[in-house]
Amino acid sequence: LQAVAMETDEQARNRFQLELEFVQCLANPNYLNFLAQRGILRDRSFINYLKYLLYWKEPEYAKFLKYPHCLHMLELLQYEHFRKELVNAQCAKFIDEQQLLHWQHYSRKRMRLQQALAEQTQAQPQTAPPHGNAAAK
Repeated sequence: LQAVAMETDEQARNRFQLELEFVQCLANPNYLNFLAQRGILRDRSFINYLKYLLYWKEPEYAKFLKYPHCLHMLELLQYEHFRKELVNAQCAKFIDEQQLLHWQHYSRKRMRLQQALAEQTQAQPQTAPPHGNAAAK
């Protein structure tokens, strides 16, 4: 039998922080290009590590992410074809541009929705809530 060392609370916190930071780095297509050009995305143990990191998609972990699109990249990294394409700098540039366009569209759409909600709130008449049982009579 092999003895399994138990992870201390501090070690678990450190691993959580390290994996959180690494998963979020996956949102950066230039970093993915860097990994691909160095052959890291072909390494079987690294590919297994990427598969292990899929637990970040669970809501109890995903809530800690500042860059949730890293989860989409993590999902795409499960596919060999995607990992191979990342060697090409033009691929990384395209992904980077698409992320920027998505962010700009999302920001504009969100701003329009917030403006519409503010206008709707201002347009509603301000009535006082009924007192006592007057509404029931």
